[in-house]
Amino acid sequence: MPSTAQSTPSNTVLNQMLLSGTLVQAIAVAAELGIADALAAGPRAAPELAQVVGANPSALYRILRALSSVGIFCETANGQFEQTGLSECLRSGVPSSMRAWARLHGIESHHRLIGEMVHSVRTGEPIVERALGLPLWEYFAQHQEQAALCNESMTNFSSTEIAAILEGYDFSSIRTLVDVGGGLGSLLTAILKEYSHMRGILIDLPAVIDAARKEISALDLADRCQLAGMDIIESIPRGGDAYMLKHVIHDWNDERSVAILRNCHDVMPRNGKLLVMEGVIGPGNDPSIYKLLDLQMLLIGGKERSEEEFRALYREAEFEMTRIVPTLSPVTILEGTPK
Repeated sequence: MPSTAQSTPSNTVLNQMLLSGTLVQAIAVAAELGIADALAAGPRAAPELAQVVGANPSALYRILRALSSVGIFCETANGQFEQTGLSECLRSGVPSSMRAWARLHGIESHHRLIGEMVHSVRTGEPIVERALGLPLWEYFAQHQEQAALCNESMTNFSSTEIAAILEGYDFSSIRTLVDVGGGLGSLLTAILKEYSHMRGILIDLPAVIDAARKEISALDLADRCQLAGMDIIESIPRGGDAYMLKHVIHDWNDERSVAILRNCHDVMPRNGKLLVMEGVIGPGNDPSIYKLLDLQMLLIGGKERSEEEFRALYREAEFEMTRIVPTLSPVTILEGTPK
């Protein structure tokens, strides 16, 4: 039976979806210009705001009007624009900040990758080298500003998940926690601050570790957190009784993922713990950010996975999955022990 006489035609709904790409770019522009930071002190009209952020007043008004129509900023009756809950997430340095992640969606290299999606769908192949001319990590090594933005965007992701992970999982039995591919160490340092008896080892590529060093020193944790710059595909150091990988496995295909997990297995004590923290795609047609993020992973040779796909990785890497711990964030903690 029909829902209502006022139901939106399918072609109108599809058109709204097609225009969502323009919305993403508008959000990226707002993040790049720092509009939310400029509105932190209170409402402003577009001409005044344009002077602050360095934009054309008329063009800026059109961006703000469009974003206000979907709840990002709000146009007041006197023609000023003010913050909303969504736009607060575009501010710098706030716990809920997604500014770097939004900026990342606006850079040229991201558009070049997305533009090649049809090739990945036709062939199943990643398209990083086709679109960027280099493997992803080599590209970042030659484009330090984009690499820094990528690292900051991963920190954005962590900032929205850390509290939920700390609330959802008890780390108290762990003496030394190894954060494999841990970026700037935002999750590891939060755990170390919560559990004063614990020591940590942060592993990532040397350039990332160089950037993390200052962050960890500023938190006065340098004496409890060892830093190791290395390629996790090649090796992982001994010394931990638990090995944690958050949003790492999704960067890789099954073969590489198993290789990373086996590297953990080979250096882990028999009573050690493996903690993989990822999104888990559920069955059916329910919406999930990870179903969309999976398309971005397709482009770089990675994938988001279902519970059964994670179980298959664990079996292949000689782990037994002991617990699946949901959190109040979209991330799930998949606990395992070596067989």
